[in-house]
Amino acid sequence: MDADVIVVGAGPTGLMLAGELRLGGARVIVLDKLAEPTGQSRGLGFTARAMEVFDQRGLLPGFGQGETLETSPVGHFGGVQFDFTALEGGHFGARGIPQSDTEAVLHRWAADSGADIRRGHEVRGLADGFLDGDHAELTVETPEGVRQLRAPYVVGCDGGKSTVRKLAGIDFPGTEATRAMFLADVTGCDLEPRYLGEKLPNGMVMAAPLKEGVHRIIVCPHGAAARSADDTVTFEEVAKAWEHITGEDISGGGAEWVSFFSDATRQAAEYRRGRVLLAGDAAHIHLPAGGQGLSTGVQDAANLGWKLAAVVTGRAPEVLLDTYHTERYPVGARLLMNTRAQGMVFLGGEQSEPLQKIISELTGYGVVRRHLAGIVSHLDVRYDVTEPDATETDGSAARYPLLGRRIGKHPLTGPGGDTDTFRLLHAGRGVLLDLADDARLRDAAAACPQDVDVVTATAAAADAVAAFAGAAAVLVRPDGHVVWIGGGGTEGLDTALARWFPAPAPAAV
Repeated sequence: MDADVIVVGAGPTGLMLAGELRLGGARVIVLDKLAEPTGQSRGLGFTARAMEVFDQRGLLPGFGQGETLETSPVGHFGGVQFDFTALEGGHFGARGIPQSDTEAVLHRWAADSGADIRRGHEVRGLADGFLDGDHAELTVETPEGVRQLRAPYVVGCDGGKSTVRKLAGIDFPGTEATRAMFLADVTGCDLEPRYLGEKLPNGMVMAAPLKEGVHRIIVCPHGAAARSADDTVTFEEVAKAWEHITGEDISGGGAEWVSFFSDATRQAAEYRRGRVLLAGDAAHIHLPAGGQGLSTGVQDAANLGWKLAAVVTGRAPEVLLDTYHTERYPVGARLLMNTRAQGMVFLGGEQSEPLQKIISELTGYGVVRRHLAGIVSHLDVRYDVTEPDATETDGSAARYPLLGRRIGKHPLTGPGGDTDTFRLLHAGRGVLLDLADDARLRDAAAACPQDVDVVTATAAAADAVAAFAGAAAVLVRPDGHVVWIGGGGTEGLDTALARWFPAPAPAAV
């Protein structure tokens, strides 16, 4: 085998996955058909949840702003603005970070971790044996000629037009594009900032300064027909559309790059088929409302990486991979739902005005603000982490709202000094956090020493005490999601350890 996993696509999702796989000890090759990154940045930030994912791997300092990034408390849903801090710990996400910077941070992390990143390598074929064989084989066009590469698993992180998805025969159902929208980084124009967009009779526009003399604009004219994915767009077209909507003439300026996007909405029917898995835009495409695309791909990678690494290194049985589709497919479906809804409200023209007014009224209620903020920030993501056939008898989900959710960043004090919950996750391992100094917990976890670190500590701040809600211990997966909470004692811990950190099946003799 050439690697344990071959990742196709060196965008944010593929690079995040490569880093996660390396943390789990997997040998990784990353293939990308481009000889060099484009340098273009369709995304300019990421959601609150993606920011947490980066923080739990210690990556935030790489963005050049220390342990914290500039965030905006005010966000929107379909153009209706409201305060996301209605949700505890909520914000609209990190702003003003070009996607090229995000890719650079993740590329450096993955490469430094030992991932073999190969540019100018385009996948051309996939051998039939990926469905029932013990590996997948790719035909790859490289700078040195056509080569065959083999690995137990291949993950397509190669975007909405994913070659891997097509070669694997995975359906991509959804709705066709109904409109075209433009984006560009324009130069030589003095533009009024329109950070969250402005609706006008002929369409919607957004504008934000990127750096001295450069503005990012998004132009959504009403009635602009959908375009083929292979089409190109010129600055002249963008300038004409801008003037049509705003009345402002920017044709005397220029653009560092221009592109277009659509409201096409599709989701892969399967996130795994045999030896092939999908993540990021290869698994779901949608209207880019609220900058959720990159962020969802990063979370796909965080969910899949530790599981796939455990399987390919022989530390867990293959059945663990089934939970990837089970957990992430509903998240993708919800993403498509919320972005379609936002498109109807924000881009629907005069017909959408009544709906937008009603949503605006509803955001006057705290419960609505918290709900919408949770959707867009992804802070509402919660997995069902119980056994599939289990019957809840103790009301644990009601008693412990944290169960199934990602643990927040909370300061801790222990024998080793001060730390926090995210720092405990830097190594990409599971953590059994013993908040009551209970030797029984440590004994129970001893049966799974290779993937779970036992940490005895106490909450070091009032908000941390409140967050744990009386829990004496919590078991946290490598992706930060809480899969067991104990109120005292070890009841249910063995079951949780066996489900999420299982021993591999005995080798055949």
